[in-house]
Amino acid sequence: MDEVSAPPIASARFGIGEVVRHRLLDFRGVIFDVDPVFANSEEWYQAIPAEIRPSKDQPFYHLLAENGEGSYVAYVSQQNLVADEEDEPVDHPAIDNLFEAFEPGRYKLRPEHRH
Repeated sequence: MDEVSAPPIASARFGIGEVVRHRLLDFRGVIFDVDPVFANSEEWYQAIPAEIRPSKDQPFYHLLAENGEGSYVAYVSQQNLVADEEDEPVDHPAIDNLFEAFEPGRYKLRPEHRH
């Protein structure tokens, strides 16, 4: 497996607790972790259609996501995320374990999860 090193300046556009929407696919979610560069399996990466496969040298976000069919965990490149404009909470069963109060556009991380 090829190692991918962080670019000289790896800056995440979004932070933990922010509610975001996928730019191409119909889902939204709350960010619960950020990788400075791609950190998933090569098999997962190759499963993305080549015409929309993102570069590995950008931040990737772990989301508690929801769509019209249910909730799940998603892993999304920075280039495929935009700020969510709904100002509504995300419907995911794991949110209460990680976050407390919801304010429009973001969740506040529970004190025991801050580092």
